[in-house]
Parts: sequence; C-alpha cells; structure tokens
Amino acid sequence: MNEIQMRVCSMFSTRKREDMYVLVLEEVNGDNKMPVIVDSSEAQYLKEIMLGQKVSRPLTHDLLLEVIRKLGGVLKKVLVYKVKDGVSYSYICLEKGDEKIEIDARTSDAIALALRYRCAIYMDESILNTEYVRQTGETNFAVNVNLVDTKLLEEALSQAVEEENYERAGQLHDEIKRREQERNKSV
Repeated sequence: MNEIQMRVCSMFSTRKREDMYVLVLEEVNGDNKMPVIVDSSEAQYLKEIMLGQKVSRPLTHDLLLEVIRKLGGVLKKVLVYKVKDGVSYSYICLEKGDEKIEIDARTSDAIALALRYRCAIYMDESILNTEYVRQTGETNFAVNVNLVDTKLLEEALSQAVEEENYERAGQLHDEIKRREQERNKSV
C-alpha cells in the first residue's frame, strides 16, 4: 500500500443538510482533495481543534491519548485505508516499544486525534486516485458516488425525480439498490 500524506484543508456545512459537514483533506505534495462527511458535533470539536481552542476538561479524544501514553504507546500516524458506500475507514497507528499497533477508527475521530496531537494523516493512494474531488466550475465540485452515504443518495434521488431528471434518478436508484443487495448478502 502506497501512502500519501494529507492535511486538513477546510471544513464547511452542506447545502442540503445543516447537520452535516464536509471536512476536506488535501495532498501535502499535490492538488488532489478528498472530502470526509462528519456530523455537527464532530464538526464542532474539529473546528475547536483547528482554531487551537483549549477545553477546560479533557474530552474523549484527550482521554484516549492519555490512556495510550500511560500504557506506553505513542500515536505515530492516522491512515485512511478504505472508502465504501460513503463511509471512510481509518486506522490509528500506534507504537509501543518495537510493536506497531493499528486500531480501526472512525475517520473523523482519527483526524481529530491527528489534529490535536499534530501527527501525520495519510491516505492509501488507491483511494485518492479514484475518490478525489473534481472541480466542475468556479464554485462547483463533483465527487464519486462512493463517497456519499445512502441517505444522501436517497435525498438526491428525490430531488432528481422532482426536477424530472429521470436519467440521473435511474442512476441513483441503481446505486441505492446495489448497496441494499450488498448489505443483504452480508447479513
């Protein structure tokens, strides 16, 4: 797996849902960008970290890092290793002596830890090559459908039907059905 170093570029709310935010990661040595969807509570915490605000009492991320330290571990990096059906998957990569430990984590939590403790954020190059954001106009961007969760696809489907864009509605319907069938296979 080839890892590409990323940094947090920006964060903004979505136009359709006020409770969802987009955290944008960009290549440190390149131009590709990758969105990560986070909810409003995660966005608030990330914003505080990005602005360097201190909290009066330790929050969950602070507690986790303190536990890791007390047990002799060190946070080395965060790795986004997969994106599937709008969900990104990450590892928190630790070292304890000579032992390397990968802990599966929500990407928003992993990024919060990386920001709080200034460790590197990496992404598997294969994700960046297929899932990156493409600029389609001065203020418009396009993302791969794999980056969007099913709930947002359903909202886009409703909008496409309302706008009588039946070709787009058919594509969205097919993707939603594919995900449902995949989910039923795994149950």
